[in-house]
Amino acid sequence: MAKKRKKIRKPKIKEQCYFCKEKKDPSFSDVQILKRYLTERNKIIPRSRTGVCAGHQKDLSRSIKYARHLALLPFTAGEN
Repeated sequence: MAKKRKKIRKPKIKEQCYFCKEKKDPSFSDVQILKRYLTERNKIIPRSRTGVCAGHQKDLSRSIKYARHLALLPFTAGEN
C-alpha cells in the first residue's frame, strides 16, 4: 500500500497591502512597480502570495493588462 504524501504549503505573507501603505493606486505607467507583481514568465502573481488587498489586486491586474496592450510590459518571457 502506498503512503500518502503530505502537501507542502507555501507560507502566506501577512503584511499590509503595499498600495494601502503608500496611499496610492496601481498605475499602468509605473512599470517598475508592476514588474514586482509578475513572475519571470510574466504571469500575474496571485493575491495570496503578494499580500495585496482585493480591491488593489483587481486594479493591479487591470493596470498590468493595459500596460501590456500599450507595449510597456511583455505578454510572455523572451527566449533569449
